[in-house]
Amino acid sequence: MPLVNTAEIMNAARSANIGQGAFNVIHLESAEALIRGAELAQTPVILQISENCVAYHGGLEPVSLATLAAARNAAVPVAVHLDHAESEDLARAAVDLGFGSIMFDGAHLEYDDNVAATRRVAEYAHAAGVYVEAELGKVGGKDGAHAPGVRTDPVEAASFVGATGVDALAVAVGSSHAMLDRSAALDIELIGRIRAALDVPLVLHGSSGVSDENIVAAIEAGMTKINVSTHLNGFFTRAIRQYLEENPEVVDSRKYLARGREAMAAETARLLRLFAGRRP
Repeated sequence: MPLVNTAEIMNAARSANIGQGAFNVIHLESAEALIRGAELAQTPVILQISENCVAYHGGLEPVSLATLAAARNAAVPVAVHLDHAESEDLARAAVDLGFGSIMFDGAHLEYDDNVAATRRVAEYAHAAGVYVEAELGKVGGKDGAHAPGVRTDPVEAASFVGATGVDALAVAVGSSHAMLDRSAALDIELIGRIRAALDVPLVLHGSSGVSDENIVAAIEAGMTKINVSTHLNGFFTRAIRQYLEENPEVVDSRKYLARGREAMAAETARLLRLFAGRRP
């Protein structure tokens, strides 16, 4: 199955009124785990490489070329996406490298500056046939995202999409990045109002902090792309920790990384089935 453009996966999910999983790559083992999980679920997947991940690896190419190669060898449709790029240069570099989509995060900018920067990035990406996601309404740390007023306004969202030409919009509706528990309370009514105001798919960031039931409700209310990172990383890390506790003499890192990879793949498959409405 060749590497596919993100638009193909997103359009199919939206047409079917289901959720599409988009999961973050940290290193090659996580990319392999996410692809294996998608193969187990027989479901497409979007692999995300964040600006933080790029910084960790010392540049865009090392982790991206490995992820793109892994995606090309998958047995199911896989797209590769740049997540939370605050740098316009990084977004352009991902387009040039062959990513299927980019997310330009100008939420830290003033509204007019966000519009201008996002429009520039969108024009560059669209010229290469690359799908573009943006963010309106900051999805930040736990306190910030749950503070009063930190929500996306449907009218402003419609104006923003019209002014920038983006293909999908990440919105602030109560979730938060890097949560270690799944206690975030989503504003389902707001999701419905934003969905009614827009004709582009909505994206839920910070889904690691949201329960299965709330994610399903969000999808039913109009969410399409569901981003998960911390939750899956927890499965990877706990499996490695258990293996090392059981095998304190091991020195071959492949042995414990393989255990983490297996655990992440299993949970990836479960989430993809859940988002697609295929509950056990």
